[in-house]
Amino acid sequence: MLYLLETKLPENKSVFFALTKIYGIGKSTAFSVCKKLGFSINLKTKDLTQEQIEELLQFINSSNLTLNNDLKKLRSLNLETLVSIKSYRGIRRVQGLPVRGQRTHTNAKSSRKNKRF
Repeated sequence: MLYLLETKLPENKSVFFALTKIYGIGKSTAFSVCKKLGFSINLKTKDLTQEQIEELLQFINSSNLTLNNDLKKLRSLNLETLVSIKSYRGIRRVQGLPVRGQRTHTNAKSSRKNKRF
């Protein structure tokens, strides 16, 4: 198993799809990382050499990406800010109602069930 940025990457998948397992890296970012480092899309994570792994780590660290726990903290702080300034979105979030303008007359049962911040 390859551990990269506090995330366990699957060995049988390609580097492109394995990078998407890291919280904060999607398909487009993973594709650009593979393209800039010259990795084939079919290259498996178990076939990576130690030099390629170090090169991958250096590239991800040098690109100013917010990943893993930092991104989770940032998102939760943004939600706490909405609640603390008592914006419309913050109030709706606290009440457990739809935040983005959906109707509540007949729908929004799932939004009322899944109360979360």
